[in-house]
Amino acid sequence: MLTIITETRDNEAELAQTLSALVAGAVEGLVSDVIVLDHASQDGSSRVADAAGARFCTSWDMTDIVRSARGDWLLLLEAGARPVGRWIDDVAEYMSLNKMPARFSPSRQYRRPFLQRIVTRPAALELGLLLSKQQAAVIAKTSMQLGDFANGRAIRKLGSELVPAWVAIANRPGAETL
Repeated sequence: MLTIITETRDNEAELAQTLSALVAGAVEGLVSDVIVLDHASQDGSSRVADAAGARFCTSWDMTDIVRSARGDWLLLLEAGARPVGRWIDDVAEYMSLNKMPARFSPSRQYRRPFLQRIVTRPAALELGLLLSKQQAAVIAKTSMQLGDFANGRAIRKLGSELVPAWVAIANRPGAETL
């Protein structure tokens, strides 16, 4: 079983996109629970999380969050990121055969322009992070952010792709083009 954890701050629309993409994983029995860590959102993020059956936390201790996860594996995603394709089968197979953390493969359809790929450093969770709860418990510190889990880790790539969160953010009404 897999626990999804995401952080949000005024990402209502992006959170809705991520949570809707995870429904198939819940239906297939892969996703056991979803935890949304909120950073003082002023929008409807809490309503979106509640409607999706996710636990919405406004204050937390990361060690407690990891400990409370129901799944044996954690998938850390940015709000707006969406796994696509055969992600359910790929993640389930990876969890059954491996112990190392993994990331999704970059989306071939959604790529930053060439110059931006050279100049801009990708976000720590741009391709998500799949790791065992046991590994996360060793790494977790009280005040850490989700992206801190990815720092300095040797990570394998999953076969399935992830549409990164920046795609959803760039398509917000009134957003500047990336």
